[in-house]
Amino acid sequence: MAEQLFRYAVRNLPVRVALAGGERLGAGGPGAPLMRILDPAAFFHRLGADSKIGFGESFVAGEWDSPEPAELLTPFAERLADLVPAPLQALRRWVDAPKPGAERNTTTGSRRNIERHYDLSNDVFAAFLDETMTYSSAMFTPGSDDLADAQRTKMDRVLDLAGVGAGTRLLEIGTGWGSLAIRAAERGAQVTTVTLSAEQQELAEKRIAAAGFTDRVDVQLRDYRHAEGGHDAIVSVEMIEAVGSEYWPEYFAALDRLLVPGGRIGLQAITMPHDRMLASRRSHTWIHKYIFPGGEIPSLQAIEGTVREHTGLRGTGRHSFGPDYAATLRTWRDAFQQRWDDIAALGFSERFRRTWEFYLAYSEAGFRAGYLDVWQLGFRKPA
Repeated sequence: MAEQLFRYAVRNLPVRVALAGGERLGAGGPGAPLMRILDPAAFFHRLGADSKIGFGESFVAGEWDSPEPAELLTPFAERLADLVPAPLQALRRWVDAPKPGAERNTTTGSRRNIERHYDLSNDVFAAFLDETMTYSSAMFTPGSDDLADAQRTKMDRVLDLAGVGAGTRLLEIGTGWGSLAIRAAERGAQVTTVTLSAEQQELAEKRIAAAGFTDRVDVQLRDYRHAEGGHDAIVSVEMIEAVGSEYWPEYFAALDRLLVPGGRIGLQAITMPHDRMLASRRSHTWIHKYIFPGGEIPSLQAIEGTVREHTGLRGTGRHSFGPDYAATLRTWRDAFQQRWDDIAALGFSERFRRTWEFYLAYSEAGFRAGYLDVWQLGFRKPA
């Protein structure tokens, strides 16, 4: 059945699928993206066992390959809603594996989920990120492909949305490796930044000290739910994806609580279409299993609806730049591949390499297809 569904899915896709033994599938011409299925029996078995996880696992196992996986995956992402015949889509709730209860984003669960990704190794991230050590979408200016400059542009714009300047008491939810906190301190802000990653906290503190801002930036290992104080501004860049829909009301209520009247928020969030979010929100996927346990991408409608229903915040502006995320991910993937020998020297395996190659290509394809987007959103608490 899995093989027949795959053949149905690719029959009109502009791709070339080459099966071991010489059979060809897909509607793509000579220049179309190529998928080589090296072990058809194993590939179709994994799809049948769990299609959402098996497709990626099969790539990691070397059962299929592609010279350019992001280009190959883009047509799949563009037609994701139509790959399975409509009558069979009604069976989703019986076929899709549910998210494990252990990955709920409780206060203890959130820390465990974050540690599984961000405490992997600071050296791995340093190998493929730019000099700013920023692990979120950049914002490129026309005519420039410099990633570090594009990351600074992104940081400046989200700080502008939050009205951050000299003397601003700023709360950052999701420290990363400290770049945005440093950027805010350069503006004269007094920054409190919270993270659940001990690895990130350690390196962020070192980078903040090297920049000369220890007196202006306090890095706390703390859940956003336990943050304290009244702040003039809050920024949170691509952290909401780790919150989970169960806790979105609590997250936005915390932002409202922590902000003084008249205060402003700059939020950056990855989004997906609302109907796809509703259809997939309970499914356990390859990304959950191997990359972001507990992760859940919201829709723009879900974010704005939650803000309306659970806070007194008011929107002040929004801007999407999804194609810039595709470019960011492509740059990361190229750097990851170029620096693979250095990463391997840290003790990481070939399986790890293929896992991250698929993760970065899969994500890039989502943004190239428009299935995923990224937004910067501004909010204000009435005075």
